[in-house]
Amino acid sequence: MVNVKGFISPLLIGVLLGLSTRICAQSSQGADVSQESPKRQVYTGFSGGITLHIGYAFAKDPSELFANNTLLTSTFWQTLPSSGVTLGAGATLRFHLLDHIHVGAEGTISTMPLGQSGSNVRSGWGGALIDFYTGFGRFSPLIGLSLGGGQMRRLYVGYDESTSSDSTVYNASSTQSSFFYLDPYIGFEVANNSDKLHIIVRIDYMLPFGTTKGIQNIGETFQWSNFISPSGPRLYIGLLFNHNKRR
Repeated sequence: MVNVKGFISPLLIGVLLGLSTRICAQSSQGADVSQESPKRQVYTGFSGGITLHIGYAFAKDPSELFANNTLLTSTFWQTLPSSGVTLGAGATLRFHLLDHIHVGAEGTISTMPLGQSGSNVRSGWGGALIDFYTGFGRFSPLIGLSLGGGQMRRLYVGYDESTSSDSTVYNASSTQSSFFYLDPYIGFEVANNSDKLHIIVRIDYMLPFGTTKGIQNIGETFQWSNFISPSGPRLYIGLLFNHNKRR
């Protein structure tokens, strides 16, 4: 008669050994996979630097935007441009998240000359930014948005070339106003071989909005096209210092 008990015991031991070996193998494979694919990091580095820009600002008749209308009786104000080139510089600091997101802050100063008398429109603004980027080797296109606030100062200096001299005393009018803005932008970055330096090129179009608080003697309703805020496109070129977190 066959000893069933003596047959089943070695069979069970063999099955258990087989399962143990398979579980160990799967555990080893899982460990290898986890080593090959480490947990994704949220914070991956930071970058910051300076940018220079040239742009174009739009406005209505500048004579409507100065508080002291008595200074606008000369013929000079009629030659003030209603739009023109604006120049400036700024700085930015960004933190890199998930290898595809920048979050940070930036600030910019921009000046639009209004003729030879020293009249100008000068704006300063700053705020938070967020953009999304992807990499193709050393080339990284990006698209983003900044949001913040600033102040604009309009300085008008009366000037009459026919009567001016070294001893002429000029009257002036200066008006300031605050504004908020949305600033969508697109651009790209190019890194050097070590990825420590990036050249950034960016195009934006500021969409400001604000109030007439602090502005007197102006009967016009302000619009985005006024000089109350620096509406218009700008081209930025800058140099950023980049640091990537060690993996």
